[in-house]
Amino acid sequence: MKNRVFLALLLSTVLALPVLAQDTNSNSQAQPAAASTSADQSTTTVGASGKPALQPDTHEGFWGKINPFARKKYVQRQTAPIRDRVNELDELTASNTKMIKDVDSRATEGIRLASAKASEADQHAIDAGNKAQLANQTATQANTRLTTVEQVVGNIDQYKASTQTEIRFRPGQSALSANAKAALDEMATPLKDQRGYIIEVQGFSSGRGQAAIQTSQKMADSVVRYLVLNHEIPVYRIFVVGMGNAPVPTDAQDAKAKHVSGGRVEISLLKNDVEQLSANAAPATK
Repeated sequence: MKNRVFLALLLSTVLALPVLAQDTNSNSQAQPAAASTSADQSTTTVGASGKPALQPDTHEGFWGKINPFARKKYVQRQTAPIRDRVNELDELTASNTKMIKDVDSRATEGIRLASAKASEADQHAIDAGNKAQLANQTATQANTRLTTVEQVVGNIDQYKASTQTEIRFRPGQSALSANAKAALDEMATPLKDQRGYIIEVQGFSSGRGQAAIQTSQKMADSVVRYLVLNHEIPVYRIFVVGMGNAPVPTDAQDAKAKHVSGGRVEISLLKNDVEQLSANAAPATK
């Protein structure tokens, strides 16, 4: 009987020891934690969530760091702060991810707008360069045109010999032959719609005195009449001179001038630079 009572007391003591050890561990752990919190408040490290970092449990208790008889509530109470911090970190990570995405989207939109503005500025620069080049070409053409006009105005009264035709007449006649008309057609046909030219007609006749002058004038008038009627050459562009039996200069320097035998008319076409000015202005007006 005594043995049974002893065994019962021993078994009761063994079963009661874990409960007492767990309660002692909880109370002793709570008191040092509160004391360390108030004592080390100034040195507590703040975590990413803005709350103090979890402190490791340094109290070993009755069973040491591992309690083989820990209850479910005791384990939950020990792991609850860790779960809370993990949940807070998850929320903070999600918030940071959203903020990063917002910043990235704003940065991408800013880069796109900046690229569009840069492309627009490049296009404006290209347009400005094209306009500047066109203005430079226009200025160059205007300068060339002005130079040409100045040259033409300076030489407006200076005519240069272009072509020369000679018409022969039989003695005592002033009518034009077929060959004479063909020579006049060849000279006058290209003059249609041209400007800046004059025609000089000089008549020469054999004989002496006033009779020779009148005969040469009649031959020259026949040439002028043909040009005006058949080729519509303006009269103000024709200058007529009856030279009579005036001496004709020769090419040789040592030879004397000779008088004309028979009748003939010299037609000289003289031009200035007005026609050249019109030709240069034609491409600019297209």
